[in-house]
Amino acid sequence: MPVKKVKKIKIHNPLKPRIKDETNLREYLALERTKLANERTLLSYTKASLYLLVGGIAILQLKEYPNLQGIGYVALVFSVLFIVIGIARYVILEKKLKNLLLPDKSDIEPKKK
Repeated sequence: MPVKKVKKIKIHNPLKPRIKDETNLREYLALERTKLANERTLLSYTKASLYLLVGGIAILQLKEYPNLQGIGYVALVFSVLFIVIGIARYVILEKKLKNLLLPDKSDIEPKKK
């Protein structure tokens, strides 16, 4: 009875990092953590901005307390400031991270012909 050869199939694990060098892996993971923290910070700024927006509108709707109108407008101004500052900080850090990921010019050697 002839023995049948079994073909082995190599399955790629998408969760396994492709970086083999441990120092590169640590740097890569540190950058990923920083990106996620940056996104969390943007979401926190957005959440605070929405809270201030809702609070400011609610205070402006109180007709029995006309003295609080100023606080309502201040809350609306801070709402806009929070979202602008949050987006600006997010964009600035993303640009810095992108520059870290690009290779240095000194690392790229010209090809010899």
